[in-house]
Amino acid sequence: MSSEVARILAAAAHGEFPPPDGSTTVVPQPNPRDAGVLAFTAHSVVFTDADPEWIRAELAATPSDPLAATMHPGFLAALMARTGRGMNTIDLLTVADALPGPPPLGLRELDDPSHPRVARALKFRDEVRVWAADGGVLILGRGVAGRWEAAIEVDEGVRHRGLGRALATAARHLAPGPVVWAQQSPGNARSVRVFQAAGFRPVASEALLVAH
Repeated sequence: MSSEVARILAAAAHGEFPPPDGSTTVVPQPNPRDAGVLAFTAHSVVFTDADPEWIRAELAATPSDPLAATMHPGFLAALMARTGRGMNTIDLLTVADALPGPPPLGLRELDDPSHPRVARALKFRDEVRVWAADGGVLILGRGVAGRWEAAIEVDEGVRHRGLGRALATAARHLAPGPVVWAQQSPGNARSVRVFQAAGFRPVASEALLVAH
């Protein structure tokens, strides 16, 4: 990762956050695919190729607490219109250090690009790899600014047995980099609990703008 947003993420992964001064930093997109907003404690980062002056004027006109303006629906809607992109949701962004050795969970790697989970992951990540366990799936790939990201899926019939936590922990063993990231919808309390139980730390909220 060599972009400015990559540098900010790398620092945040090690507890070095932007200053909580209520300001907004605007940086270019790290690549044509990735654009969006990161909201840390009292400091936001907008990574987009849209005009920085337009962004600051739009934030100033947003009817919101200035500390929350970058995540206000009005600003995000204006940013989507300006960039011609869409958005899925605002996520909680979490990170965990990689762990040594193999994961303490039996996994088999899937090497089928037509698999639904692989096909979906390839829309948002590069170098995607997918592993299956009995009743669950783990996906790893390079997402925003090249960071390694994990996602998991657990079948309804095997929930509440610790499989989600085991898959999230396995991601820490399988990640090639020093850290691995994961996003959870704040309303999905089950997913938030699973990743935090596996050692993932909350870092920021994140709104990704998806190209149509």
